[in-house]
Amino acid sequence: MIVIPEGGFLMGCDQGAGNEKPVHRVWVDRFAIARTAITNHLYQFFLAETSREAPRGFSDVRFNRPDQPVTSVSWFDAVAYCQWLRERTGKAYRLPTEAEWERAARGGLESRLYTWGDDPPQNQPRYQELWLTGPEPAGQREPNGFGLYDISENVHEWCADWFDERYYSISPDRNPQGPGSGTRRSSRGGSWRHQIKITRVAARSSILPEYQYSDYGFRCAMSL
Repeated sequence: MIVIPEGGFLMGCDQGAGNEKPVHRVWVDRFAIARTAITNHLYQFFLAETSREAPRGFSDVRFNRPDQPVTSVSWFDAVAYCQWLRERTGKAYRLPTEAEWERAARGGLESRLYTWGDDPPQNQPRYQELWLTGPEPAGQREPNGFGLYDISENVHEWCADWFDERYYSISPDRNPQGPGSGTRRSSRGGSWRHQIKITRVAARSSILPEYQYSDYGFRCAMSL
């Protein structure tokens, strides 16, 4: 886990989709977040102790390497993993909020499009060689400014929040938790299946929480 210091940042993007506006300043309290997405290796301990059904990717050679992020997990699976880890360790593991995720993904860079700055993703090293048939092993590329790997690429990552495309117009400025209800859960980051493999740090996405897609995974956060 990487400790993210408390602080404020500009959340959203004027160059992005309508659901990323208005850009607004948000304060996020100190928290911790996993260095990488949860891998198949880590997820197998959860499966062994809970007898939960294994995701489809565990029987597919494109997705079942131990060092790849676990995929085809629903939002409920991700929440259950965090709950199991919380009970096992006594620490406050959970999914990150959208605000925490974006604060962590920016790595301390204010108002930049990507984790490294504003250069287009296609200029990143080995861009044309990666993500051809599935997610890459976790931690292959350089980390962002906070030391997080693959935070805007490889797989979409579930967040704790319900999704509302208009939420930024009413969001509180301290530790926003998302709307109180909804039908879709928020997710962040790019994926190996996208035409553009690395997403902007402010880009938002969402699907129904029961869906289990081969480009969806998660990383844990922890209250401090």
